[in-house]
Formats: sequence, C-alpha cells, structure tokens
Amino acid sequence: MTERLISADSHVNLSHDRVKEHLAGEYHPAYDGAVAAYQAQMQRTMGAGQANANSMKDNPHAAFTRPGYSDAAERLLDMDTDGVEVEVVYSEASGFRYLYLFDDPRSAVAATRAFNDTILEWGSADPKRLIVSCQVPVHDLDLAVGEVERVVAAGCKSLQLPVFPTEVGAPDYHDEAFEPLLGAIQETGIPICCHIGLNTALDDLARRDPTPQKGVMVPMTALSTAEAFGMWILGGVFERFPDLKVVYVEPGLGWVAWYLATIDDMVQRQGYVFDRITRRPSEYFHRNMWLTFIEEQTALEKLRDELGVENLLWSTDYPHPVTSWPDSRALVEQQFAGVPAAERELILSGNALRVWNL
Repeated sequence: MTERLISADSHVNLSHDRVKEHLAGEYHPAYDGAVAAYQAQMQRTMGAGQANANSMKDNPHAAFTRPGYSDAAERLLDMDTDGVEVEVVYSEASGFRYLYLFDDPRSAVAATRAFNDTILEWGSADPKRLIVSCQVPVHDLDLAVGEVERVVAAGCKSLQLPVFPTEVGAPDYHDEAFEPLLGAIQETGIPICCHIGLNTALDDLARRDPTPQKGVMVPMTALSTAEAFGMWILGGVFERFPDLKVVYVEPGLGWVAWYLATIDDMVQRQGYVFDRITRRPSEYFHRNMWLTFIEEQTALEKLRDELGVENLLWSTDYPHPVTSWPDSRALVEQQFAGVPAAERELILSGNALRVWNL
C-alpha cells in the first residue's frame, strides 16, 4: 500500500523533570507540591487515576518500552517502521490535573508555559511530522487567551482543552466567560482537541469497582463524554462559533451514532426545546466535530455513514496496549477491507490534513 497514514492520536512521555528544565528554579517547589497534591488526590480515589497506567504496566505493548516513547528522533524511526507519515501527539503528563492546584498564580503561569515549551521543543525534531498538542489552561481564562496566542506564534498546530472544564474550576464551554478564548481559537483555524481521561464524576464508581484495573469504570470514561458533547452542541457553542473545530480523542464510535440519533429524536419527535440552537443537533456535530478511533471494525463497517465519513480520524494510539504499531498497514488493510477507496483515504489521512491544516 502507498496510501498516506496520519495518526490523529499518539502519545509522548514527557517527564516532570523535563518540564522543570524549562521552568525557573524559584518555581520548582511549587511545581513539585502541585504534582504531589494531585497524586495524593488520585490515591484518595483508590487508584482511579492510575487505571490506564496500570493497564499499560500489566499488559505492556512492545512500544511501551521503546525509546520512541520519549525521544523524538527515535519516534520518527518508529513511525517509519510503521509506515505512518504524521502523528498528532498528546503528552502523558497532563497539566490540567495539577496546574490549578498551584497556590501561587505566578507559579501556575510559569509552569503552563514551561509545559508547552517542553512539548514544542520535542516536536521541533520534525514539525511537519510531529504535530504536538499544547495544553490551554482554562482555569485562568485571561491566561488561556494569551497562551493560545503565544504557542500559535511559536508554531503550534493543535490545542488541547480538558474534556470537563468544571473539574478545574472553570464553567462549561457554553458559558459566556469562554467567548474571548473560543473566539481567539476560531480565528486561528486550529482545532481544539479533547482527549478523554479520568472523569472525577466517576470517582465513586472507581472506588466501588471490584476489578483490579478498574474495568467497570474505564469504559464509562468514554461514554461519559456524551455530557461534554451536549455542552458543545446543545449549549449553542457551535451556533455562536460556526467555524470552530473540536476533535474528541478516543471516545469510541458506536455509541456516538446512537447519541446523535437520540438528540435529533428529542427535537423531531419528543418535543424537546433547545433554544440555543437553530439547526438539527446532529448537524453541528457533522460540521464542527471529529472523532478519533483505533480499531473498531464493526462501527467502521456499519455506522460510518451515520457518524459521517468526513468526521472520522484513524489513529495508532502509540504506544498504549491497543496500538497498531508496528503493524498499522496490515491492520488497516484488514479493518478497511470493505471501505471504498475514497472513504478510506479521508479517514486515514484526508480528514486529518483538513482539520489540522497540514
């Protein structure tokens, strides 16, 4: 095969020590304290925040121990091995989880910039192939606008926002407080990426989950993103910002088709009033939202038209246990066996080229 492969979801392991190399020494104690506070918070939820990490350690993929997980030059070699031309990369260390725990606002600002400078430096090994996602600090919306302007000027092509802004003390994205930030992002044409992860609303479920790796809770993390979808779509964000691009990373596919049919039915048959929008709810999804997936053959075969062929983004999820590395081309051929050539081209590369302006 010669078709282009672009992974819309891959990962880099940036250590806290590496971030601190970009942070003035006077802020190190505050940084360490915030990280420790977050780790203690996770411990109180009986390991809920470690579910995915434990899964990787207990069921490691060969890629998990490769230098390419943290070294950019080695990553490019691993991409060559896999036949992947471009990766959109997200950091394993998520500033959203601890930056808002800083007692000193000056330290939080410095740490935010250090975090983004670190991932931009990593991606500078080949900015055309490594599309790194800078994290936008929504706990401070004035800082957020300035940080978007700063990282975009530095060459950033992908902006990561938390799935649930209320977890870090911010309002939901439909709130008017977000107007300046969303307007600034829309003007850049750069996509907002929301990578699913721990939902603190599921903490109680995590505590009650009797399975060693939180197997009851983990699928619910993806399904709970329906809440986030509703805030964007039914909350009227895309009515006010029609050119905004929002990518949901690893949410799963099959349930989304049901969700879209449900919110449309609520309007068309059940008489629900959504007074912040003027179109059928699913129209906003098809115009403004995208989903990444790894390997969901049934949904790809049977639901891609309902989801929208132009709304799907293939990924390798390197180096997590489900990754297709180093056999992506063979697995793509198997998974896309019944998909027409024009549609598979969109899902494997064309949609990503358009979304990230590559």
